[in-house]
Amino acid sequence: MDGNGEHHANDRKLPAAARGMGHASPFDRLQWFDLLAAHGFAGEGRFDAAGFAGETAAWLPLRREKSSVLAGLVNWYSFAIRPLYTGQGDHMAALRDLFARARPEAARLTLYPVPDAEKDSIAAATAFDADAWAAYEHIYAASWKPEEGDPALLRAFAESESARGTFRMGLARIDGAAVAAQYWTVEDGTAFIHKLAHVEDSLKASPGTLLSAALFRHVITVDGVRRIDFGTGNDAYKRDWMNRHEPLWRLEGFNRGRIAAWGPALKAFARSLLRKDT
Repeated sequence: MDGNGEHHANDRKLPAAARGMGHASPFDRLQWFDLLAAHGFAGEGRFDAAGFAGETAAWLPLRREKSSVLAGLVNWYSFAIRPLYTGQGDHMAALRDLFARARPEAARLTLYPVPDAEKDSIAAATAFDADAWAAYEHIYAASWKPEEGDPALLRAFAESESARGTFRMGLARIDGAAVAAQYWTVEDGTAFIHKLAHVEDSLKASPGTLLSAALFRHVITVDGVRRIDFGTGNDAYKRDWMNRHEPLWRLEGFNRGRIAAWGPALKAFARSLLRKDT
């Protein structure tokens, strides 16, 4: 069963490079799952479920309890079981593909203990995805932000940046529902934050702040940016992240050879004098 048109065998073994989201844990390591299997905790057989989205893969070490039942490969020493990933692309797409591939393997899947943070998720994508963009538009419409000026233009820009390889997008979900989204691009050592929004009734969970932190980490550690640009405006939330600001100027030129320019030029000159006096 191939979710993205490519063939990947479901019997592949968890790679040593696979890691969970956020902080590292000894219970995420290949060596831990190998120990459990070697000491008889794999039930009727170990099954490393895998899903793929391009070069990104999601992994979940499981055990067969019965012919139609799968469970997480854990024992009483395990603090947690959670998906592991290789690659820096769309983790959520890879995880969806994992569950689609695992579905024919069992009638039931049980995962315990799953950390509370794992039922919510933050994912960063490096390629445009129509479903993720639709989620962003839904979040924006439900946020405090004013109506989008030109959504068709913004989407076309995002698609073109994706084709160039500069597109970055983050989505935060709570109980499976998308509640915060941000659209960034990266270029020549700078990350540009174009859009961010969150659903108003999700404020207590601070999804926007957590998503910002995840994207900061991604563009700094993966993309190696040296500068993050919040764009125009002096919104209060920007001051929580920025260590400096740069002034933006308005430049106007008047053709003194045209009578129509004299009035506006005199007014602009008078305004400049008033600003100097205050």
